[in-house]
Amino acid sequence: MSQLWDFSGGIHPPENKIQSTRRPIRTAGIPERLIIPLQQHIGVQAEAIVNVGDRVLKGQKIADVTAGMGVPVHAPTSGTIQAIELQPVPHPSGMSDLCVILQPDGKEEWVDLHPVENYQKHDREEVLQLIRDAGISGMGGAGFPTTIKLRPPRDRKVETLILNGAECEPYITADDMTMREYAAEVVSGMQVMAWILRPSRCVIGIEDNKPEAIAALREAIQGTQIEVTVVPTKYPSGGEKQLVHILTGLEVPSGGIPADIGVMCQNVGTAVAVSRAIHEGKPLISRIVTITGDAVQEAGNFEAMLGTPVSALLSEAGLQPNRLNRMVQGGPMMGYTLSTDAVPIVKTSNCVIAATAQELQTPPPEQPCIRCGQCAEVCPMELLPQQLFWYSKAEEFEKAEHLNLFDCIECGACSYVCPSSIPLVQYYRFAKGEIRTQREEQLKSDRARERFEARQARLEREQQEKEQRRKERAKAAAEAQAKKKAEAEQAAAEGEAVDDRAAKAALVQQALERKKAKTAQTKAEAPAAQEKPDIEALEKQVTQAEAKLNTMQGMLDEAKAQQADNVEKLERAVAKNHDRVKRAKDALAEARKKIPAEPETPSSE
Repeated sequence: MSQLWDFSGGIHPPENKIQSTRRPIRTAGIPERLIIPLQQHIGVQAEAIVNVGDRVLKGQKIADVTAGMGVPVHAPTSGTIQAIELQPVPHPSGMSDLCVILQPDGKEEWVDLHPVENYQKHDREEVLQLIRDAGISGMGGAGFPTTIKLRPPRDRKVETLILNGAECEPYITADDMTMREYAAEVVSGMQVMAWILRPSRCVIGIEDNKPEAIAALREAIQGTQIEVTVVPTKYPSGGEKQLVHILTGLEVPSGGIPADIGVMCQNVGTAVAVSRAIHEGKPLISRIVTITGDAVQEAGNFEAMLGTPVSALLSEAGLQPNRLNRMVQGGPMMGYTLSTDAVPIVKTSNCVIAATAQELQTPPPEQPCIRCGQCAEVCPMELLPQQLFWYSKAEEFEKAEHLNLFDCIECGACSYVCPSSIPLVQYYRFAKGEIRTQREEQLKSDRARERFEARQARLEREQQEKEQRRKERAKAAAEAQAKKKAEAEQAAAEGEAVDDRAAKAALVQQALERKKAKTAQTKAEAPAAQEKPDIEALEKQVTQAEAKLNTMQGMLDEAKAQQADNVEKLERAVAKNHDRVKRAKDALAEARKKIPAEPETPSSE
């Protein structure tokens, strides 16, 4: 029997799991339409590679991430793309996001599948690429792309691979039923991941309140090196850091990840998806979802297509609308209230609770903290929830971060035991969000400063280069002048030069004579020009002036219509062109008067 360690804190809330484990997993029907979000993982949002009106097959890739961290999205069934638009998605804020709307045709026609007969004969990078192309991301937490986790840095050798089957959150039984009914696929998926990572130990951690799942897994691991380790039931033993400590005794460092201590955790649902991707060639297009709560008549688990509206699953579970008071995505401890049942099931959706007013009662109003210290006693991360609450509420974010705010896993244990009904986790989430926003703003500011400094350096460099070129030109001119002077001195020394003053005087006299000759020529030509003015040239000037005036008038009309800033400038230009046209017409009229009337041609009669 493996040695177990305990973590500090923790609570024992009512489990409420029996309601959804009385029936086997049911296959949900095909809804009227599927709403498939393009952001179902941490990282870069996938970009649609289909168009409205396209017909797609089941398992066909409809969106992909070409740059950055992310995984593709596939069509859960065959049908026609109706739209690509914003739709409400599962999120605590009730936000909308870009989704592909698929109209199923009911034919369930698959795209060509390419299963791998013996993955061990392939290169590890090829197998990792297959997992990535299948669109697999973590199905038990925040949706971290699985291939990223399966490719740790070279300096972080994974010694222990853990499959998380604890599922400690009340109400949720999706992993429990998956281990009961798909134990063989859970094990085969873990074997694929173990072949990629080559750990020295593989262990499946599962709470002792799941005897059927424990028995199914122990039978499935026969002949393998995988361990099934049963851990005591305590919330939140299913937290990644808590389960690592329970099974290995190691503590994940503050701000670190399990890979820092040679451990990796994966979810049992993720293992099933990996198994199907490799052995059957199927992408991740469905998942097990728990539909429970006192407002449904047939609580249970459904294998639902991704993109199925929550309303469709509630209907299949026998929702009683008159009893429904609140819908919760996830569990009552870490989940959040849904504002609409039109949101779709995504890769990280594991549970929807349709609760009555008596089942999940509205918490009483927040009261002042009485400093009882119960929140610190149950905190599994050994933080100081009371101080974190004060700093978060006062928006003293630096102090909250100094107390390891980001080590909080938001399990809700502190809020659960608080006698003053303070929603502590909401304050922590608010503080984390503000800190992230400030970091992003600081990053933008730093980048803007870097761009400004780079521009200033470039301008300074260009100015220096310009000055250097000016100096080089001045130096070249000086050298040329010196050379010319030297040549003159050399010519004088050889006796070829004449008196400098006489030479200059002669040059001046020649220039004056040329100017006098040019003036006389101009005066001689002037009377001839006056006698016969160039009518064609003047008419051409009038035509050009009128054309320019029309152009400027058109620009002015357009500027006035658009209320542009340059209207006054254009008005001045139009007035100036009116004057030019008038002067040109006057000159033409004057020239025509100077032309003597031509004698009349005698009649031929």
